[in-house]
Amino acid sequence: MSVQLWTWILVGISFALYFGIAIWARAGSTKEFYVAGGGVSPLANGMATAADWMSAASFISMAGIISFAGYDGSVYLMGWTGGYVLLALLLAPYLRKFGKFTVPDFIGDRYYSNTARTVAVICALIVSFTYVAGQMRGVGIVFSQFLQVEITTGVIIGMAVVLVFAFLGGMKGITYTQVAQYCVLIFAFMVPAIFISIQMTGSIIPQIGMGGRVEDGTYLLEKLDNLHTQLGFKEYTEGSKSTWDVFAITLALMAGTAGLPHVIVRFFTVPNVKDARKSAGYALLLIAILYTTAPAVSVFARTNLIETVSNQEYSTMPEWFKNWENMGLIAWSDKNEDGKIQYVNGEATTGKPEFTEERGANGERIIVNASTETNELYVDRDIMVLANPEIAQLPAWVIALVAAGGLAAALSTAAGLLLVISTSVSHDLIKKQLKPDISDKGELLAARLSILVAVIVAGLFGIYPPGFVAAVVALAFGLAAASFFPAIVLGIFDKRMNKQGAISGMVVGIILMLFYMIRFKTGLIGVLEPLPESKWWFGTSPEGFGTVAMFINVIISVIISRLTPAPPKSVLKIVESIRIPSGAGEAQSH
Repeated sequence: MSVQLWTWILVGISFALYFGIAIWARAGSTKEFYVAGGGVSPLANGMATAADWMSAASFISMAGIISFAGYDGSVYLMGWTGGYVLLALLLAPYLRKFGKFTVPDFIGDRYYSNTARTVAVICALIVSFTYVAGQMRGVGIVFSQFLQVEITTGVIIGMAVVLVFAFLGGMKGITYTQVAQYCVLIFAFMVPAIFISIQMTGSIIPQIGMGGRVEDGTYLLEKLDNLHTQLGFKEYTEGSKSTWDVFAITLALMAGTAGLPHVIVRFFTVPNVKDARKSAGYALLLIAILYTTAPAVSVFARTNLIETVSNQEYSTMPEWFKNWENMGLIAWSDKNEDGKIQYVNGEATTGKPEFTEERGANGERIIVNASTETNELYVDRDIMVLANPEIAQLPAWVIALVAAGGLAAALSTAAGLLLVISTSVSHDLIKKQLKPDISDKGELLAARLSILVAVIVAGLFGIYPPGFVAAVVALAFGLAAASFFPAIVLGIFDKRMNKQGAISGMVVGIILMLFYMIRFKTGLIGVLEPLPESKWWFGTSPEGFGTVAMFINVIISVIISRLTPAPPKSVLKIVESIRIPSGAGEAQSH
């Protein structure tokens, strides 16, 4: 059977399962819509959290980034798993004890101010939209490759599917759908990894295979380092980032993760604080399965890719090469016209050689061929995981399984994010501020309408994306680190923190981060070109700048809170009660 047929079958079965669950778990009340009625078992919640956490960026892009960046890609592994630990220990139990549905809700009540709540809503929307753009792009890539449609059509199909999940079931539908999606996603990531590990190193465990030996007795990583140096790339196991930048990116990813609204909400869906801690533990184990396998997948994919294409005749390239080429995610231009693929270090330019003018020492004009680099191949990083089983010539059903897994990863996260967007609007803006007397039914309607708008906006982001998936996502983490994280942590651990401090810190943090991101990463289309690396402040990359913005946020919050009146007694009481371990009386919801 062909890959496409298998894809239709596996994607069809998994989708039928998701829809069945969404219909079975329809939400009847706002509590079920927002937090699944607060009655989900720790293991189920752990699986749902893991699926929510592992987005298209983890499934599709992360191994892709590591396979191109080598050692430098490890910041994503450390940041995204470390952040989870931070969340489970420092924030989750306390927020669960506080008993609020959303992050803006916590911030609004802890800082006794609707202004703080509104600032938090705006931050939540900015973070969630930046993040969801990456997911929609991931959905588009998978659909377009495996169903052979345009990326735009792929994004539209994805929008329709997410809408059904989120619309019907809210948090209740999404939780149980995500349990199924976790199973599909982890199975789809592990099966090809195990197959390829056995094929290349004879080890059934990919994590061990990565450090194992290949047929001729050399270590796999040594072989990859050699391949890299032969082709003029830096050694795979060597890093090029400065220690400070590695630290900054890792910390920004950690704090950003811990401040991500859609993951924090997960801890309100279990019955009590003890279960919140338990499900955090389960989720960490379940996430670690994928995160410890990703570096191995990167090494396998990179080695296989180089061996398949380097110095080979273009006419002998397998079918997968041509498929990705048709989608524009692989490009080859024969510069020396020998019909072979030269894959060496250097950016591949597609199409005609470019000519530029330069001035000689005496001012005379010299025409230079700008594409003198000998590299002829461009490979998009986001295809590494999806193309990996094809490169390794695994059976058709495995290739199709990866497609189903990629979709499960992107859709589960997209659904969780859309829920945050809709609760921010319906609960934190409408119910808490604009129209406090709104009925339960009215609030549900508002939530569903805001999901509709959010899906359309997210789809547009997916069709006109700002860069590739994981980089966009890394910026979302920077934004969360710069805005939410300090407000939440100081709100729990600093009794003297008041609304003036928190609001000014959040505003300064997110504006600074947005400014840096636009100035050095994205630019403003038609207005500003992004500045080069040499102009970075303190040598901090845009992905790591969240750390700097976060420290500035903390300093400003602390200074301003000490210069302004202390928070009222009622708030101090709340803060004290949050810190008492559960069992000594749950915090009352105020």
